[in-house]
Amino acid sequence: MNTQLAQRQQAQRQWFNDIVTLGTADAPLDSPWLNEVREHAKQVIGSIALPDRKQEQWRYSNLDTLYKNSYQTGQVQPGALDPGTVTNWVYREDESHRLVIANGRYVPELSSSHALPDGVIIGGLRQILASEPGRVARLLGQGAWRTPDIFSELNTAMIDDGVFIQVAANCVVDKPIEVVYLNISAEHKALSQPRSLLILEAGSQASIIERFTGKDASVYFFNGVTEVSLGENARLQHYRLQNESSNAHHLSRVMLRQAAASRYRGINIASGGAWSRTDISARFDGPHASCDLDGLYTVGDRQYTDFHLDIVHSLPHCSSRENFRGIVFGQGRAVFDGRILVEKDAQKTDAQLSNKNLMLSQLAEIDTKPQLEIHADDVKCSHGTTVGRLDPNQLFYLRSRGIDEHVARRMICLGFAEQVLAQVEDQKLHDFIHDRIAGIFGRRELLR
Repeated sequence: MNTQLAQRQQAQRQWFNDIVTLGTADAPLDSPWLNEVREHAKQVIGSIALPDRKQEQWRYSNLDTLYKNSYQTGQVQPGALDPGTVTNWVYREDESHRLVIANGRYVPELSSSHALPDGVIIGGLRQILASEPGRVARLLGQGAWRTPDIFSELNTAMIDDGVFIQVAANCVVDKPIEVVYLNISAEHKALSQPRSLLILEAGSQASIIERFTGKDASVYFFNGVTEVSLGENARLQHYRLQNESSNAHHLSRVMLRQAAASRYRGINIASGGAWSRTDISARFDGPHASCDLDGLYTVGDRQYTDFHLDIVHSLPHCSSRENFRGIVFGQGRAVFDGRILVEKDAQKTDAQLSNKNLMLSQLAEIDTKPQLEIHADDVKCSHGTTVGRLDPNQLFYLRSRGIDEHVARRMICLGFAEQVLAQVEDQKLHDFIHDRIAGIFGRRELLR
């Protein structure tokens, strides 16, 4: 190893150590078993390999801009939050159960839930840790099968708050649950590390919308982990909308485990942040379970967006479908790395993986790598990817009918995006996302 590389790695290792050593400006919740979990994660951080572009999972990711900043955890200062801080809710207060997490901390005064059905718990993770630590101890770490990475271990080493949602067996949550992760930097660059547990027991049903947003042009690093556990025959509609500040670094992981005959539908929309990466890992623990993942990412100048999927079929008679679409313009850069593993005992697996991309400029860049790794012989699997530009025939058709060129390009982009948005069954949520995407492509300079 040359001297320059060694110094660089030493500086990166120190970056992690500084965050762990500095800790949080607030007193962390003290609990013997939780302290043990934290301490183990700290030891892993000291020994695990740093992300490197020689590692396949980090091959396309450049973390230099992240390491240039120093971040500090801590609650949002008094007076920085009020009921008007989040102005663009998807639902009215009486139409949903609402949770707000600001800089990784639960904010009860901005949160609300109405007449929760018996057996449904919705609140801040720190609250549950304080009142029922045994409940969290049983449920934390559902994604432990996933190969650890240093950022998820950093989250665990400083775990203190986040979201806790548990739906009892055979219970149906009557309203959507809207979770807003709000990030604000003021005196220092904020580090937000919420841990979210979404637990649906056997036969239960829920719809959860996780939204990630930042105030103004705040500079911060969001490093979140969401663990999802579905019991037998459970049903979850899970929407994740990433619209961070233009100066934000966003790294989030979804770790999903599904019992027999459970149904998971996840829709992921990424349109914000200077640098963002989403890792989704799914594993089937029982037969006849299904996992559907749809995604849409729009990436422009000064933006990097990355999706990594790791779907493991280890049991027979399960299905998965992944359909992701990207629109890249200006000097934006997008990465899609999707992997489906079918192990030798996973006969009768049905798995499909698709990634389609639309490039709007010569300077845009897309790296796409769909992968199938099949060790069983009685399966139905497919994968594919496309990268293309605006269809000149479509553009000519619209222009020939008197439609302005900019409007025509915008219509084509929205039509391309609608193939994913059509999977959003809730009309209010569909309109909310559509308006956001339409606003992006309403700017003429983006579609030249």
